[in-house]
Amino acid sequence: MSLASDAKLFSMKYYEGRRTIDGIRVTVDGVPLDPRYDLAVFTRLGFEWSYEGDAPQQLSLALIADAVGGDLALQWSKPFMASVVLGFDNDWQLTDEDIHKTLETMGATYVPGLPSWQNIVKLLSMVPVVGACMGSVAGLGSARVVASHFSTMVKGSAQMFVAGPPVVERAFGLKMEREELGGSDIHTKTAGAVDNEAVSEEDAFKQIQTFLSFMPSSVWEVPPRKENDDPIDRKEEKLISIIPRDRKAPYEVREIIDLVLDKGSFFEIGGGYGKSLVTGLARLSGYPVGIIGNDCNYDGGAVTAKASEKMTRFVDVCDTFNIPIVNFVDNPGFLIGLQAEESGVIRHGVRALYSVWQASVPWVSIIIRRVFGVAGGGHGNSDQLNLRYAWPSGDWGSLPIEGGVMAAYKRDIEASPDPAARQKEIEDSLDEVRSPYRTAEMFGIEEIIDPRDTRPLLCDWVETAYKNLPQNLGIKERTMRP
Repeated sequence: MSLASDAKLFSMKYYEGRRTIDGIRVTVDGVPLDPRYDLAVFTRLGFEWSYEGDAPQQLSLALIADAVGGDLALQWSKPFMASVVLGFDNDWQLTDEDIHKTLETMGATYVPGLPSWQNIVKLLSMVPVVGACMGSVAGLGSARVVASHFSTMVKGSAQMFVAGPPVVERAFGLKMEREELGGSDIHTKTAGAVDNEAVSEEDAFKQIQTFLSFMPSSVWEVPPRKENDDPIDRKEEKLISIIPRDRKAPYEVREIIDLVLDKGSFFEIGGGYGKSLVTGLARLSGYPVGIIGNDCNYDGGAVTAKASEKMTRFVDVCDTFNIPIVNFVDNPGFLIGLQAEESGVIRHGVRALYSVWQASVPWVSIIIRRVFGVAGGGHGNSDQLNLRYAWPSGDWGSLPIEGGVMAAYKRDIEASPDPAARQKEIEDSLDEVRSPYRTAEMFGIEEIIDPRDTRPLLCDWVETAYKNLPQNLGIKERTMRP
């Protein structure tokens, strides 16, 4: 992908144009990211500012698809456009001299505003928006990268800030390098402001292409199906023994995902952030689906504050573009402990639950092991059609027996001459009723399946799901939350 061949040049080197990526028409607009970047807003509103002759020769360039206000994309996207936000860098940094020169040229300053920001909000509810940071971006450029459905940044050569190192040094007396302040490690692993890290610009463009391949051109279209030669009746023998008999032993949920979905189709999103939850896009029988799965290798698979944020945003993306969701459930509940409470896990967790209940896309849950507590109860919307299929390794309840016994039988245990023996006695007696088959006999779970039948079952489900999608197309009642 490159800059649109039909791009037009406006004042301040402003570009706008169109390209086609895997059959999806994409708008590509751009303005230079320099101290006068905000003035491009006024240029788009009809004010003309000229800086010929005194513009720096090396500038960071923010290629903003849909421009600053999004007018072009909105006009072209009724309903068939996607937009891409790009940031390129030529080793430019904001200095006090740059600021003062800008003020001298203008002869005045101005009250900051965000004209036409409403168009950016509208775009998120209408067409796929991608943000790619390939150099240093700051301020509004950073906001535009984040105001997207998918974002990526190049490791080592891309940085993103609210304000860059010179401003930070002036404000706090703290000298920092750009990578230290806003590199990909910060934003893809610690802050979660950007979804994916790219190893190169080529990798970043490949990620954009892959993401858009799952997306419809707009919310008025069904996600595109691709030809697929992976048999829908494929059954993987490894699935029958992939969950360890030891309930505390970990396993690789991504291996389960790869064994069940169309081979090679899984595209992970946000893998470096909120690691106890895996999210991404994949295909079943050629149809795009959203994938959620608990990763027991991190925090035991518990839902953390970061995992909740990640889940909320991912469910919103799938719901916006009518992509059915498959949830591979091994959820021990919200993360507990002092640090978890201080992180606001319950607040973020409830937001994640809201996203599940507000979603209107087809949803199916494959319960591969644990389902406990409030977080476990959010594996699907129990007030709607809530398809659930459990593996024989299923284990569920309000609390795990191992932790719940002490809470429920505390007095009994403490009053015993041998508290440890009494606790084990109670746990052993309750362990007899934790079999998932007892729940099935009480009609508490729809079906317990052979793990090897998971792919055929899901391929059958996705066919029905896509038949029902056309009646759900269009803009949702609430806007995507970036």
